[in-house]
Amino acid sequence: MKVSKVIAISFFVLKVLLLGAQSVELRGRISANAELEGIYVLNITAQKFTVSNSDGSFKLPISLGDDILVSSVQYEPVTLKVDQQMMNSRFLELELKDRINALDEVIVGKILTGNLISDIENSDAERDINFYDVGIPGYTGKRKTQTERRLYEADNGDFVALYVTPIGPGLAINLHKILNRISGRTKEMKNRVRVEAQELCMTRVQSDFSDILFGEHDIEERLKFEFFFYVSEDPNFLALCDTNNGMAMFEFLTQKLLVFAKDDELVKN
Repeated sequence: MKVSKVIAISFFVLKVLLLGAQSVELRGRISANAELEGIYVLNITAQKFTVSNSDGSFKLPISLGDDILVSSVQYEPVTLKVDQQMMNSRFLELELKDRINALDEVIVGKILTGNLISDIENSDAERDINFYDVGIPGYTGKRKTQTERRLYEADNGDFVALYVTPIGPGLAINLHKILNRISGRTKEMKNRVRVEAQELCMTRVQSDFSDILFGEHDIEERLKFEFFFYVSEDPNFLALCDTNNGMAMFEFLTQKLLVFAKDDELVKN
């Protein structure tokens, strides 16, 4: 009799443990006032994530007790803990609230009527004159930074150029470019351009992903900065940044975070 009780209790405990460790696919639907596509749904505990479809639907693997974060730039973040009811229903319906950013008070100097044409006609603003207004061709591409302009000045043109004159062919040697290469100035300028692009990208990535990665944890700002600096040193960081692929960047960051956290105890329980 005692042996039967022990066996029964053992089976019961095993069943509870198996249910607790069971992973199921959660189907969800998000509702909101505006865009529903591209909202991040993260299983922080399991380090899994997905994004919502155009109708707000999503699928995500979950287990009992997992911490879930739903985050988007335009909506307030929502955190949930997976309970038994969610495990049983395997469905979640969630309504997001708009993220409201408080703006500084603005004092308007002239009262507007609401009639766009009338307000434009009564405006004192004047459009700046550009090169098109005076018939001068101008550059319309991406403007170079000061460092990029210095690199262009140091390394522009060919080393040797052939040209034709009335008295025959000629040869022009670009001493400026050659001397800059020999002295190391060109290499220095290229390195400065790379560092500048790296810093700009790091700042943008930190702004876009900091809340998503660390929103649920009390992390020192120093450690956050160290993490993003550590990420920016990766040889693939700039190339990935140039693709403007948010999903690929997020996956890259989560992988880096796991490695970084092991050494720096970034996330404290």
